[in-house]
Amino acid sequence: MPEPLLTRFLQPLLAGRRAECFALIREALERGVAAERLVHELLWPAIAQLERLYHDDRINKATESMAARILRAAACQLQPHLTARQRTGRRLIVTCADGVEQETGAELVADLFQADGWEVYFVGPDVPEDEMLALVGQLRPDALLIFGTHASGVPRTRRFVDLIREVGAVPHLNVIVSGGVFNRADGLWREVGADLFVESAEELIRQADQLGPRDPHKRRTGVVKKRRRKRKAAAAPAVAR
Repeated sequence: MPEPLLTRFLQPLLAGRRAECFALIREALERGVAAERLVHELLWPAIAQLERLYHDDRINKATESMAARILRAAACQLQPHLTARQRTGRRLIVTCADGVEQETGAELVADLFQADGWEVYFVGPDVPEDEMLALVGQLRPDALLIFGTHASGVPRTRRFVDLIREVGAVPHLNVIVSGGVFNRADGLWREVGADLFVESAEELIRQADQLGPRDPHKRRTGVVKKRRRKRKAAAAPAVAR
């Protein structure tokens, strides 16, 4: 994806100009750019940029909310164009933090996993822990993806992962985290007991495809990507946005 397209997309995105954003995506599809490429190299970087700008107080809530809703609509625009691969028989539950930006990122990931052949159940945010635990026991998925966790939600994520392990209803279940505070605090995913952390959507799909059933007696080492922190305080798990 040429960099100018992302630049051209970000300008109307942050200004809330929906029609212009959708037109850029439609024009790219008409030129033969694959939907997967647009997701990985346009929408995903735009989501990451939006999160950075808001976290650094460079845009306000109104701008973030407008842009996140445009991105969510753009994701729906691309979903029918994703290339569907043969079903693998593997199951994934996707949950996320509250907020349209987090839901958008989680929905993008859900779409990509579904196109990759996974059977995906996207439950979104704010589902009570007991109901999530019951759903895990009912569906017996291969993986649970927790996306876009806020700093204030880290203790709850840790408790929920501990609860899943203690109950042991699905011993082979891999817990994957991505987005949110996990992208800003190196190693935090280990502290909550996750089996895998990956920042990029493309790498997330690839790593998940390679995961075998979890060994309940051995914690995975996972994937750690070193990142430069723009703010010193961002390294602390207890940082609040």
